[in-house]
Amino acid sequence: MEPMMDAWAVTRPGAIATRPLTPVQRCVPEPRGHELLVEVLACAVCRTDLHLAEGDLAPHLPNAVPGHEVVGRVDALGPLANRFAPGDRVGVAWLASTCGACAYCLRGDENLCPNSTYTGWDRDGGFARYLTADERFVHPIPASLPDATAAPLLCAGVIGYRALKRAELPENGVLGIYGFGASAHLTAQVALARGATVHVMTRSRRARALALQLGCHSAAGAYDAPPEPLGAAILFAPAGELVLTALRALDRGGTLAVAGIHLSDIPALDYQRDLFQERTLRSVTANTRTDAREFLDVAAGHRLAVTVTPYPFGSADQALADLAADRVDGAAVLRP
Repeated sequence: MEPMMDAWAVTRPGAIATRPLTPVQRCVPEPRGHELLVEVLACAVCRTDLHLAEGDLAPHLPNAVPGHEVVGRVDALGPLANRFAPGDRVGVAWLASTCGACAYCLRGDENLCPNSTYTGWDRDGGFARYLTADERFVHPIPASLPDATAAPLLCAGVIGYRALKRAELPENGVLGIYGFGASAHLTAQVALARGATVHVMTRSRRARALALQLGCHSAAGAYDAPPEPLGAAILFAPAGELVLTALRALDRGGTLAVAGIHLSDIPALDYQRDLFQERTLRSVTANTRTDAREFLDVAAGHRLAVTVTPYPFGSADQALADLAADRVDGAAVLRP
């Protein structure tokens, strides 16, 4: 008889009030090829998990197990796996595989690979006791980072790091951050450590308090104007109308990077008011393995303050509901 495990699956995507996340029993998966069987030690809850549960992102896998910010322990190896050993602590992130042969992969832009797959979307993720992952897309976790601290770094941290690069913030420049959750509170710390002035705009009073506590220079409402023109901005909130707000806050030549995988519709742009004077609007699509390696080194070196709200594994549905209602400080993290 195959060993079984507890998991959570998106059985019927819909509004969070309809409880789209359901507790299930699954067979413990068997690692094949280059795969590792990983015992989950901590799994952070991402807004992308919420988008999958609510149907904002069309499901790629029926009854998918979400979760793509996983810190775990290697339990077993597939027949071709040789990069890690049983007992090693590893991180499993959003990017699960790429083809390695297309023009995007060959030029170093594997995050744009049209054949890429994703943890918790194309293959079952970390809202479970175990998962399998291709060792070529798994990351060693620095020993200085505890499980619950490291988990949010694997998506919230990495995507924020890539967004910061895409925003092309000038040295010692002024950065605006719209929305201040798991990703933003880490990105702000990286920017501050590099000498930036950081202004936060978010609807959550608790998030504004956290921003000031972390050293941001101001914190105001989501639609408020920052106290000075922004050299760059990052939009983390999935609200398309904030694109116009952020563009209008940019200084001449500034760049707005949109960091989410899902965004509500953007209202019509007024070219002269919103985009003229060489302002730039750009998206952020997933991340590369290089981004992840760079950011984990940055996180270990700077000792980022990772704000975590812990949840027992049996409360994954509550964690998603709290995330939807902006009741989570920093990152929600499931602890099996």
